[in-house]
Amino acid sequence: MARTERMNGRGFATPHDWKEGRRLRAWALHEAGWTGQKIAEALGVTPGAVSQWLTRAREGGGPEALRRRPPPGPPPKLSDAQRARVPALLARGAAAYGFRGDVWTTARIAAVIERHFGVRYHPAHISRLARALDWTVQVPVVVPTQRDEAAIRRWWEERWPALKKGRRRKGGPSSG
Repeated sequence: MARTERMNGRGFATPHDWKEGRRLRAWALHEAGWTGQKIAEALGVTPGAVSQWLTRAREGGGPEALRRRPPPGPPPKLSDAQRARVPALLARGAAAYGFRGDVWTTARIAAVIERHFGVRYHPAHISRLARALDWTVQVPVVVPTQRDEAAIRRWWEERWPALKKGRRRKGGPSSG
């Protein structure tokens, strides 16, 4: 994977993060003749960490070996082009794919991705994928078809106040 880097004024590539910058600074100090102990004190790290960095740089071809490495893992199942198409597929609506109600759940998104690209994802991974695409999954609200709003309102207005009062205590506190 090609990496585009900005060059700073001294001809060195700008570090990706502060940890990488600290490792590169350790190498520069080593090249300037500093000892591992002095480098560790100057950078606020252990001498063992400095030793590991310097060994990695010596064996790996210099400061490039101290650069941040992407985390290991399997290659993505969807290509970048396929991932870019997912929001357009979801924008059609869930009903366009035969789902009842226009709500996107992780299971529904997984089914659409499998149908279009032949790739199976676990629903837990779909939520991470959706967040990466700035797409929110929805949790469907299940409302019973026999729900009677008028009866519920009457219960809250008439029955609930009587239940809320609770039973009256007789005598003093219990011994229990």
